[in-house]
Amino acid sequence: MEVLPWVFSSAWASGLNSYAVVLLLGLFGRFAGADGVPPAVQRTDVLIVVAVLTAVDLVADKIPYLDSAWDAVHTVIRPGIAAAVGALLAGQAGTLNEAVAAGIAALTALASHSIKAGLRAAVNTSPEPASNLVLSSAEDLTVAGVVTLGVLHPWAAAAVAGTLLVVGLVLVILVIGRIRAFRARRRQRRLERSRARTVVSGPGTGHDV
Repeated sequence: MEVLPWVFSSAWASGLNSYAVVLLLGLFGRFAGADGVPPAVQRTDVLIVVAVLTAVDLVADKIPYLDSAWDAVHTVIRPGIAAAVGALLAGQAGTLNEAVAAGIAALTALASHSIKAGLRAAVNTSPEPASNLVLSSAEDLTVAGVVTLGVLHPWAAAAVAGTLLVVGLVLVILVIGRIRAFRARRRQRRLERSRARTVVSGPGTGHDV
């Protein structure tokens, strides 16, 4: 049963940065002797490729609007990688059907990816860039923390990932509500200004009444 929480926490983290998840798992398996890490992610060529992609992701994710484009491109990639990692983890443990693990991982990664993309799109409406950088850095640290905890204590990592998934969903709902309210107020102000100009100009005169 240890593999199920591990699949879930790794998949949640993959929704934020799937390359970093593969890199961290591979490093833990190869250099720290972590049990259950699939040999496929410990290969030198795999580690080099995901290390480069992780570096690219870390940079692209901190640039406003480029991060949203990057998220759009990875809508399929992140769940796909999560599904592959989930199947590999299940195959190593031999206690969970690989197809079931892949499905759980893909859905979990898609959910966390969607929350991440929604929050980031909302943050990009902010006039200052610091919030984007802070949020991206927090995501990076959280991914590293959840993956590390998943290697050491799978159930604890799953609990953290589940909590963050719920919190993220609540935040998205709140942010979307605030954005809609802001846009409604802005439309109302524009309408009021338009009516004020019409009253001031007067019908057919172009001057004050």
